[in-house]
Formats: sequence, structure tokens, C-alpha cells
Amino acid sequence: MRTDIPVNHPRFISLQTRAQLVEGFQNGLVSSEGLIAHGRGEAFDYLLGEETSDYSVSAIEAACCCLLAANHPVISVNGNFAALCSTEIVRLSNLIPARIEINLFHRSAEREHLINQELERKGAKNCLGSFSSKSNIIPGLSSNRRIVHSDGIYNADVIMVSLEDGDRTQALVEMGKKVIALDLNPISRTAQTANITIVDNVIRAMPMMIRTINMIKLEKNSEYMQGIICRFDNKRNLANSFKLMLLGLERQSIPE
Repeated sequence: MRTDIPVNHPRFISLQTRAQLVEGFQNGLVSSEGLIAHGRGEAFDYLLGEETSDYSVSAIEAACCCLLAANHPVISVNGNFAALCSTEIVRLSNLIPARIEINLFHRSAEREHLINQELERKGAKNCLGSFSSKSNIIPGLSSNRRIVHSDGIYNADVIMVSLEDGDRTQALVEMGKKVIALDLNPISRTAQTANITIVDNVIRAMPMMIRTINMIKLEKNSEYMQGIICRFDNKRNLANSFKLMLLGLERQSIPE
């Protein structure tokens, strides 16, 4: 954690998040393209007021129910996600439980190994990766992310992704899988194609998912979870999230 950023700085959390990603880049976890992607997401977060909306809370509850109801849930992890949320990824995977698969667009064996080491330092065991001999191909894709682990994403029924490429999300849905996306951009291909999209910053969404999973496991039953899943409408969720951003723009454009 950066110690030269005053805790009372109005951009403290944002600046600390940037510093985490820069450190992740320097340590080989994050690609240079990942830094650009974060900047794009940060712009959308400004429009949300850097707060988790009620719409995102509903999406988080539906996502947690979907993960708990799954037969073979998988959390797909890339460099940015690992740099920002490695502790939360491991905690969530243990609570569900779900397998962790390291899967990169800008792929290298070295970066995958470094991400695996970071997750293992936080307690992860037996993470899957696309470099395994037990790999398979997602039909219809040409990017590196077409290569997935046979015991992970390829055989999963529910997959949670962050900073995903939209063509793979669409391909996974076409394979009959349910995709949960963490995406600050409600009009991205990923957000529009996923079954459940949490329009929120991962650093806020992941701790809330952990709390929600604990609450559901303690107090709720399968009938409750199926009801939440069935009632959730992702198109309405995305439209409401987009309207919230437009209201944020309107507030900024009205002179005092």
C-alpha cells in the first residue's frame, strides 16, 4: 500500500487502487493493456459516484444465489483481478466452493505462473490454468482466451468473470453456460451478453459478495435462491445502471 497518499485525500481509494495495479504491473501480474482497461472502468465509476448502487446489490444477490446453486462454478481470474482482489477471490472460492481458473487474453506462461503464486500466497490451492495438458477449446473463438482448462471453464455450468472480452462471454453463453460479469461499463459486449452483470468496482463488489454468500448460506434455502435467480432481469438491471450514470452526468451539468 502506498504510504505517501494522505488518508484524507478525496481520491484516496482511487489512488490506492491505481497504485495496486502499478505494483501488479511491476511484479508481472498485470499487462500494460490492463492498466488502460482500468482507466476506462474508472471513468464509469465516477459516473456511479464511486458507490455500489441498489441495482448492483440486487445483481450481487442474484449472482451469489447462482454460484451457490451451481454444480460446477468457476471463477475466471486475470491479472487486474488478481492484483486488486486476490484475498477476496480465494475467500469467495472457498465459501461457494468454486474452482479458480487463471485465464489471460495477453497470455504468457510466466504471467500465469506469477498470478498463481499470488493466489497461493493468499491460500488458494490447485488453481487451474490454460497451459495445462488438460486444456480444451471454446468453439468459434480465435483469441488466446479460447484455450481453457477441461476441468474448469470448459466443464463449468456457472462462470464468474472480470474484465472479460465480450466475444468469449457470448461464446460461453452459446455453450449453455451462465456467465456472471463484473463490469463497470453497462454497455460493453460483456455486460450486455452475460446472464448477470454486476455494474460495480471489483474492490467494492467482492467484499459484498463474500458477505452476501455468508448470509445466504446461513439463512436461506434453495427455494429462496431459485426465486431470486428467476426474478432477476439483466436487461432491466443494465438499463437502470445506465440511467443512474446519466443522472450522475446531469448532476454535474447543472450549474450551482
